[in-house]
Amino acid sequence: MFDIGFSELLVIAVVALVVLGPERLPKAARFAGLWVRRARNQWDSVKQELERELHAEEIKRQFDDVKTSMRDTESQLRASGEAVRREAEQMRQDVAQHGDGIAASAEDEPMMTGPAPGSPASVAQHVVATEEAEPPRDAMAPPGIDGSAPRADPPAALPPSTDTAPPTLVPTPPNQEAPR
Repeated sequence: MFDIGFSELLVIAVVALVVLGPERLPKAARFAGLWVRRARNQWDSVKQELERELHAEEIKRQFDDVKTSMRDTESQLRASGEAVRREAEQMRQDVAQHGDGIAASAEDEPMMTGPAPGSPASVAQHVVATEEAEPPRDAMAPPGIDGSAPRADPPAALPPSTDTAPPTLVPTPPNQEAPR
């Protein structure tokens, strides 16, 4: 703020000591400090008030800009809505003028039902499966579990047990002999 160096402060302190004396110098220093503090506080409050007013002005300006852009957008929407209404009215008049002739010519021609020719739905109706496709099977499953392939070797017969239970007969497949 002020360009006061150390040498100027030293000269002021020496003059104050000579003029005021050692008894009144502390009181004078406190009094000067109080006035400096009050001046700084006043300056800070004025600065804050100016910043608040500038901020309020900025907000007002932004609000006005938004209002202006909203008005412009509203007018554009109204204009486009009016254009759509005019176009719809024009189409209504065209249908009223030409619709009777189209309806009369449509009664003479056969009406097509079903999917349009060449559409995916039409193509799907004419696809015929040539062979029964093999159902997908899990490559990690062993054969026979998912029913896709029979086991290469049938299960072996159980050996006779040594308990007192009567022996059980195990049926054997017709193409192999019974174990002996």
